[in-house]
Amino acid sequence: MHDELVDHLTRSTPLSRGEALRVVQDVLAYFDETTEEYVRRRHRELQAQGLVNATIFERVAAELRYRAVAPPELSLRQLRRIVYG
Repeated sequence: MHDELVDHLTRSTPLSRGEALRVVQDVLAYFDETTEEYVRRRHRELQAQGLVNATIFERVAAELRYRAVAPPELSLRQLRRIVYG
């Protein structure tokens, strides 16, 4: 699967076929995250950096617009519900 992309990476980078395949798989896994999984993960990461929720939820809302398949725009309240239920 994705042989054409793997071939392109091996031609355009110093990656071996196995390394290129691993990169493709890693990128696909990253973008396979659901919106809820992404919001929870980013909340944990940003909270670990010492940011407060107001800043975290603003940042996550902005980041969601740039996901490969952007979800519908979520309000700050909806983001909080994803994290805290």
